[in-house]
Amino acid sequence: MADVDTDFNLKVVLVNFKQCLSEKEEVLMDPYLTGWKGLIKFLNNLGAVFAFISKDVLTKVQIMEKFRNSEQKENYFSLQSMVKYEISNNLVDFQKRADHPDSGCRTILRLHRALHWLQLFLDGLRTSQEDSKTSSLCTDSYNIALATYHPWLIRKAVTVAFCTLPSRNAFLETMNVGTPEEAVEMLSDAMPFIGQVYQLSQKLFEENALLDLP
Repeated sequence: MADVDTDFNLKVVLVNFKQCLSEKEEVLMDPYLTGWKGLIKFLNNLGAVFAFISKDVLTKVQIMEKFRNSEQKENYFSLQSMVKYEISNNLVDFQKRADHPDSGCRTILRLHRALHWLQLFLDGLRTSQEDSKTSSLCTDSYNIALATYHPWLIRKAVTVAFCTLPSRNAFLETMNVGTPEEAVEMLSDAMPFIGQVYQLSQKLFEENALLDLP
């Protein structure tokens, strides 16, 4: 476990995912990316075992920030506006990474998959017993959300690395919201918003045949 950043608070991070949700049930891009920046900080607090994910996620966030700072920024105001704009303008590679290897749709899809893994893992921490093995919780979440998209060598290395993870209470303490019991309560309040962001994104990508972009 890396030295915990005392300025970090997972509760503050997860509030951003609540702010992602517009009245029109759109997923707003800026709070989505801000939430991910906080989650990257959380992953870095957990040590080198999560570096392979946090580095990749950071790259994806930076790609999306470039879109939000470009002349086309209004088309990337939300996930919904991004999908509509990129598909309408043939900016998505559906068959192979060729003309648009870093399209917003492809980039967000990778973040979407990683968010699913974190959602499952954090919810597993929330609902598990004090003596539950975090290595098993993390591995199960990884196998459901990410393993399919990684080559065998990475899958093997990751699952071995997960065996070094600390106890459940140690994980909960890295959230900097108080006792493990208070961390569980915070997760109970916050996870529905993460789940709603994930479900809206999943529905959007499914409806537009974007879930298997190369």
